[in-house]
Amino acid sequence: MPFARTELHALLARRAAILAPMDGVSDAVFRRLCRTVGAELCVTEFVNVGSLLRGCRTSRRKMTLAPDDRPTAIQIYGGNPDELAEAARVAESAEPAFLDVNCGCWVPRIMARGGGAGWLREPRAMVDMAARIVAGTELPVTVKTRIGYGPESHMPIVDLARRLEDAGVAALTIHCRTAMARHEGPADWEWARKAREVVTIPVIVNGDVRSATDVRDALDRTGCAAAMIGRAAIDHPWVFREARSLLADGVMLAPPAPDERLALARTHLRWNVEARGERPGVFATRRHLRGYLRGLPDAAARWQELIRADRLDDCLTLLGSASERDAA
Repeated sequence: MPFARTELHALLARRAAILAPMDGVSDAVFRRLCRTVGAELCVTEFVNVGSLLRGCRTSRRKMTLAPDDRPTAIQIYGGNPDELAEAARVAESAEPAFLDVNCGCWVPRIMARGGGAGWLREPRAMVDMAARIVAGTELPVTVKTRIGYGPESHMPIVDLARRLEDAGVAALTIHCRTAMARHEGPADWEWARKAREVVTIPVIVNGDVRSATDVRDALDRTGCAAAMIGRAAIDHPWVFREARSLLADGVMLAPPAPDERLALARTHLRWNVEARGERPGVFATRRHLRGYLRGLPDAAARWQELIRADRLDDCLTLLGSASERDAA
């Protein structure tokens, strides 16, 4: 049975910290890992609708959800409204918590084809596209977007939020930068507050949410239902546990101890190797290992050793040696 719109709103009402969709990062293994350290609601990697409809194995894999991978939303992207509407119907079979439409990715090759933040060039077409997806699926449909395409002097997000709600969108995630700003400069959370004040649907604030205190501050300043965490989770997935504690109990947890950091690194390596094979699994984990080692003695030297290792046993040995050195 599809996840109901009311269930989505109830979930967001708990002031969730959500794992953002990140291509090559928020895959099934990383979602599983983040749930072990407090993540409750996750979003998949971006799924290209053209590739999905052509039967691309990678796109099909990205939208496959295991029984314990819930609640999770599937995010789709593309510049063709026909394909987006058809892909939404395909996604129903995976029974995600909801369907999210990517209207915020700034990558030039995606925007050049009309996808991602390219939709912000034509807000009317973006609203029409969203209404079409809503009409064609039983899933709650959400949109992740930015405050505008650019320049800073023109940001349509407040009016756009109203129009997307009228189109039937169930919730809205706002990355508080323009498309042209990419990830440069500070995110301005005030735009999420302004949008939230003119709609009745939940608004999720995104951009520069790097820590538990950022989650608390972003929610307090904007009144948003939830905060979405992206790049900060790559190095520090414990942010979800810390945010839940701070929001629920007002308690700031101590950072993970060295042994816990190393244990999570080993778990991540093993799970990625199981899912991908040895060398691809080791390579996929590398971007996370520097963050896992942060604060440990000789972290830089250990990182250099790990990036030269391409076998699981070698990585586990290096991490085991690190643990032994810490205990010495």
